[in-house]
Amino acid sequence: MQTNFLSQQFNAGPFAENSTACPANATICDGTSCVLQEDNFNQTLSVVLSTVLTIMLALVMFSMGCNVELKNFLGHIKRPWGIFVGFLCQFGIMPLTAFLLSLAFNILPIQAVVVMIMGCCPGGTASNVIAYWVDGDMDLSISMTTCSTLLAMGMMPLCLFIYTKMWTDANAIVLPYDSIGLSLVALVIPVSFGIFVNHKWPSKAKIILKVGSIVGAVLIVLIAVVGGILYKGSWIITPKLWIIGTIFPAAGYSLGFLLARVAGLSWHRCRTVSLETGMQNTQLCSTIVQLSFTPEQLELMFTFPLIYSIFQLLFALLILGGYRLYRRHRVKAKTDVEKTAQKEDSKSSAKINGGFVSDEMK
Repeated sequence: MQTNFLSQQFNAGPFAENSTACPANATICDGTSCVLQEDNFNQTLSVVLSTVLTIMLALVMFSMGCNVELKNFLGHIKRPWGIFVGFLCQFGIMPLTAFLLSLAFNILPIQAVVVMIMGCCPGGTASNVIAYWVDGDMDLSISMTTCSTLLAMGMMPLCLFIYTKMWTDANAIVLPYDSIGLSLVALVIPVSFGIFVNHKWPSKAKIILKVGSIVGAVLIVLIAVVGGILYKGSWIITPKLWIIGTIFPAAGYSLGFLLARVAGLSWHRCRTVSLETGMQNTQLCSTIVQLSFTPEQLELMFTFPLIYSIFQLLFALLILGGYRLYRRHRVKAKTDVEKTAQKEDSKSSAKINGGFVSDEMK
């Protein structure tokens, strides 16, 4: 027998908008306080999901390391202004934005914690692909992603400690810093090994990178499908989380671009910093949440990383589409100017050549 966590730890009142009536398999039911039969299937599936998530995420991070050229990475470390601006965006703007959104929408403490975890996560690997498509600075993009992943070992627990005190001081929620720290340390190993592989065997690293990108896409789908089976109640959530999941990535993209421009970075680097800021490592967030919290807590928080993932990708595609339209219009305008200049040149040369104009110049 296992007792429902909400009734024992949280005084079900604050969770009224997220909770439903007692399930049919409850043996004792009094309002929202239920005693449920132990579900061995869900426990087994949860262990399997945690193990698979950890292995797949390690492979994704390994492939990300395979995308880092050591020479370019060290070059950005020696001239770190771009990385420093990215650092301010990643661990300054995003955690603060998460904190302000949680306060503004007055969400539940456990939901505020998952929003904060998302805000403190390092940049996602998908940002490197989008940065390539918008003619960004690829070396800076990869260096920012790598550095934010490495720095997250210290900055993520620190930001969570600072910003979640108002929710954790009441002892309603205990933030698992040990699990979060172990997850981050474990990810640094595959990233470092990936950098080494790319340095030694660059041709093999390209193959690993392609495999890793496919695994990353499968990982998102797997989290959504299996998570939906395990935590059915997580999809019945307050609309506030959907609104935050929409605003949050848009704010990250916009504020990242603005800060980069204020810092004097070039336009293509501004686009890079913008993408690195708004596009978070949602796979890492989902894995940390899955490994660190109880099934009862996951009912209220598991969906948010998936919501954020949807909207960060949607806004990234809008940015890509807008840039492509701008580039096409600019190239067309430039071509028209060149043609006009050519015609002017042909007319002036025609006067010199007795009025002769070739068919190519007409």
